[in-house]
Amino acid sequence: MQAPPLAGHTLGNPDNSFAVAEWSDPGGPIGDRPRFIAPWHVHHNDDEVWYVLEGQLCVQSGSERVELTAGCGVLVPRGTPHTYWNPGQERVRYLLIMPPTIQRLIQGIHALTDRSPAALGAVFEECDSSLLPWPPNL
Repeated sequence: MQAPPLAGHTLGNPDNSFAVAEWSDPGGPIGDRPRFIAPWHVHHNDDEVWYVLEGQLCVQSGSERVELTAGCGVLVPRGTPHTYWNPGQERVRYLLIMPPTIQRLIQGIHALTDRSPAALGAVFEECDSSLLPWPPNL
């Protein structure tokens, strides 16, 4: 039996202890502000890990900015405000290793037709996470 490529799929489900998903961002023009993949937020009881397969990824974890290249990873501990983005014009491919609560959060966000702050905030709260006001230093 040969396992299919993970690209675009998630290994695991909300009944498992954790899930692994391969994601990518195509890159794009570099402007004054990063093109954030996720809003500034916090998971109150869950840790989250990124592992870069190709390209570059920046993760802002609390007051620390981590720049990841292929073969590098970072763990953001529960309770730590964070966001992440592709800092360049080239594609980034990365693994996101997460517990079921974060997987449900991502599924909930992708299912939204209304992405207003109130609707997004409600999905975050349902998954024991919170949207945060953007910090001025990002």
